[in-house]
Parts: sequence; C-alpha cells; structure tokens
Amino acid sequence: MSSEKGVAVVVTAMLLSVLLHSNVARADTYNVGDSGGWSFNVTGWADNKSFKAGDTLVFKYKTEFHNVVAVNKACYDSCEPTGKVYESGNDEIQLEKGDSFFICGKPGHCAAGMKIAVAAT
Repeated sequence: MSSEKGVAVVVTAMLLSVLLHSNVARADTYNVGDSGGWSFNVTGWADNKSFKAGDTLVFKYKTEFHNVVAVNKACYDSCEPTGKVYESGNDEIQLEKGDSFFICGKPGHCAAGMKIAVAAT
C-alpha cells in the first residue's frame, strides 16, 4: 500500500471514529396538538417537551377555521394577532433558539386556548 493510501485510510478511520462517538444533535419534528392537531385547548401542549433550535413544529388544521400567527410575548399574552401569518393548514415552522409564541389569529380562538409558547435551547 502506498503511503498516500495509508494516510487516507488512517484519516478515514479517525473521522469515522469521531462521528460514531460524537453526540450528533438531531432535529426533531413535532405535530402541534399531537393527533388532535392545532385546535382549541392546546395551551399546555408544549409542557414537558424539550425543544431544540432546528426542531420543526407542524401545525395541521382546517384552513377555513384556523391559521397560525407567530407573535411576540406581548401579543401572545394579549392574544393580538400581529406577526407572521401562516395559512396553509400544514405549516412547518423551524424553531430558533429562545422563546417562540404562536396563536390562532381568528377572533376568539386565542382566548379559547389556541396558543402555545415554546422554549428552544
């Protein structure tokens, strides 16, 4: 075996060893509201879940009844639908590090529990 091939084999083996022994972070996908989807009374859905930056939230809902609005904390608290609006019925939103807030922008829906707060590390 030539010395170049030998070096390549050693480098490859070292890289594989590092990859196999490293704790590679994997992004997860979460269906908001689980099997019930984005609906009323999902406020506590995010409790006891560990979210990471890069994870994806999937909001599934009927577009004739609901939407999703990404809001700031003040708008979350007051149910003010001022923010980025999603309306596909199958919205995929990737989390960034920190707190994220989502509400349904249809009148009365946020106040009825269609809102979640998510903290991603």
